[in-house]
Amino acid sequence: MTVPPYHWWRTVFYLIPAIAIYTIVLGAASLVSSLFDRRGYVAHGCARTWSWLILKTTGVRVTVEGTERITPGTTYVFVSNHQSIYDTPVIFASLPYQLRIIAKASLARFPVLGWHLRRGGHLFVDRRHPDPTGILRRWRALVSEGLSLLIYAEGTRSGDGRVARFKGGSFMVAIQAGLPIVPLSVIGTRKVMPKGRLRTEPADVTLIIHDPIQPPLLEAPTPRDAKALAGRVHAIVAAAVEQRQFPSASSG
Repeated sequence: MTVPPYHWWRTVFYLIPAIAIYTIVLGAASLVSSLFDRRGYVAHGCARTWSWLILKTTGVRVTVEGTERITPGTTYVFVSNHQSIYDTPVIFASLPYQLRIIAKASLARFPVLGWHLRRGGHLFVDRRHPDPTGILRRWRALVSEGLSLLIYAEGTRSGDGRVARFKGGSFMVAIQAGLPIVPLSVIGTRKVMPKGRLRTEPADVTLIIHDPIQPPLLEAPTPRDAKALAGRVHAIVAAAVEQRQFPSASSG
């Protein structure tokens, strides 16, 4: 019989109960705040506190590069790679923006977390029956309130840490909305908790904020336009991930 490593015991008997408490307490505060704060500003403050607590409890040390490239008060579409469930706490805790995410519809069914996301103004997408027109309408409503959007354009977490192809659907909406896109490279969260592993470990993580990209002004954008923009953003994000996370491969 193989004895699980120390960090498995730490995750199961310390970290998971701690995160459950953070989620219940701050989720409840978020739900109460939604009764008087319809824009979700207080709820996002709860989400940032939740993220900071998770990172501190886990032992994740985050270095942020490129904050000088973005302008406070500007509404952006942040597009990130996705290699761990720790990506969201890293981004939320590090970016001082009112962020809303596009999440898969199944998350809406989770107690507390799903309620917080829905009441906080986050967008849900049913991958089997997508509604681009409805998403764009809700997105424009968020933009009118000065809220920025966070998108994981791969659609799912990476299994090996490398950046998979970016899907074009979100970029079509970005072109139609006319908002600047900020590529984000998250490096190192896979060391904390990769996809499919029930164990966390302390690690150093880097968040790189790249220069904003203004989408093309097109009266009637096509899927080809969206794929071209997706490819451009993917190249920026993936290059940084390859250089920092797989230096031997990128140098060879």
